[in-house]
Amino acid sequence: MLSKARTPVVVRATDPILQNGVCMALRTRDEVWLVDEESADGSAVALLVADRLDSQMTQLLRSLQCQGFTRIVLIAGEVDDNEILSAIEHGVCAVARRSETTPDVLVRLIKAAAAGEGALPPDLLGRLLNRVSRLQRQVLEPRGLHLAGITNRETEVLRLVASGLSTQEIADQLCYSQRTVKSILHDVTNRFQLKNRSHAVAYAMREGLI
Repeated sequence: MLSKARTPVVVRATDPILQNGVCMALRTRDEVWLVDEESADGSAVALLVADRLDSQMTQLLRSLQCQGFTRIVLIAGEVDDNEILSAIEHGVCAVARRSETTPDVLVRLIKAAAAGEGALPPDLLGRLLNRVSRLQRQVLEPRGLHLAGITNRETEVLRLVASGLSTQEIADQLCYSQRTVKSILHDVTNRFQLKNRSHAVAYAMREGLI
């Protein structure tokens, strides 16, 4: 029963001393077990340890992505805001600074990644959220866009569909042609790979877009 609860972990580091130290810390923990990349399956968490997210580590991240790893934890000596964004783009879902990382923290981050959750140091998370907010306010909103990839016009149409209006009624209310309304709905369903307008409304409601 215990083995079923253990999370497989692949440890990679830019320095063999770092790698050996992390492996020694994790070998004593019942919550995880160490595996190599060849025997790892889709449930494995990749744990990367480095001084910082330099070109060597970025290349390693790309390699892990190509191998199908979708749960990646990064432990770094230094991480700035731009490196956090780059790490997230390369599949990292949890980040911690080496100076703040204990064996308990390692296990917590591994378990969070295995569960599909994310984790960032509070100060980095705050700055990242501020950057996202500025992106929405300064870049997307002036163009009528949202972070979810849906425009204000599309949101209006989906709201009216959700209210039970027909294509003609939506066109009349928004001063569009029926063809324009149909085109908007077609674009949304294609972009998000949805089946029909009802599926589009359900998706928009589930994502909090309408």
